[in-house]
Amino acid sequence: MPENWFITGCSTGLGRALAGAVLDRGLRAVVTARDPASVADLVAEHGDRALALPLDVTDHAQVAGAVKQAESAFGRIDVLVNNAGYGYLAAIEEGEDEEIRKLFDANVFGLADVTRAVLPGMRARRSGHVVNVSSLGGLAAFGATGYYHATKFAVEGLSESLAAEVAPLGIKVTIVEPAAFRTNWSGPSMRQSAIRIGDYAETAGARRAATTATYGRQPGDPVRAAAAILAAVDAEEPPLRLLLGKAAYDIASARLDTLRAGFDTWRETTLGADFPEGTP
Repeated sequence: MPENWFITGCSTGLGRALAGAVLDRGLRAVVTARDPASVADLVAEHGDRALALPLDVTDHAQVAGAVKQAESAFGRIDVLVNNAGYGYLAAIEEGEDEEIRKLFDANVFGLADVTRAVLPGMRARRSGHVVNVSSLGGLAAFGATGYYHATKFAVEGLSESLAAEVAPLGIKVTIVEPAAFRTNWSGPSMRQSAIRIGDYAETAGARRAATTATYGRQPGDPVRAAAAILAAVDAEEPPLRLLLGKAAYDIASARLDTLRAGFDTWRETTLGADFPEGTP
């Protein structure tokens, strides 16, 4: 198992569970959060194997400083886990410009910034593993979470490209795609648009209510999810994608079937868009 981990977004939920699991395994972890006091107990329990650092992934200077401190303390970062992020509820038309940009800053640009800061060390050693926490919502989209889906679809594409670029350098990439887990995502961490348009009440509006109603009753267990991520990182051939939870498997599988059916229905039109065979 790689020894030195750098995990973003550890104050609650999956990030906190994963940091605890890594440290309980006897490994070392840089445990980051916007407020390091929220992870102080993890550091206290594990001594010099744990380093708590303040990190807002949207702050470029703080990102660079945290990575430098991590490498100074532990010598290297073997596994980067980009977990920081949050959700936003709004129909597309209800989206608020400032909130949308903040969402992309945290979920996409912050993830990319941290990754770019860590990659030079991994490249120099020709080893490392980047774990990007996406979502089932990076594979399938629903009403009221369109902007969140847009960020996670972006993470999926970025991660696939990264995997192709760094594989020859000995660096691995895994995209983690959880369904609904018992975290603060649908509760205290969730942001919502203040705009409500009546015409969307039965679509985006209904899903807003359904999403927040799941808080505290989600079927996914963050502790078991953390164990699954550890198993993937420890595998000789880690997966590019790791679905977490039965709903993730079922919905992603149905999404594949829907895509294939649509492709096949329009196959002749699709193929007819090329120049005729033999055309110079």
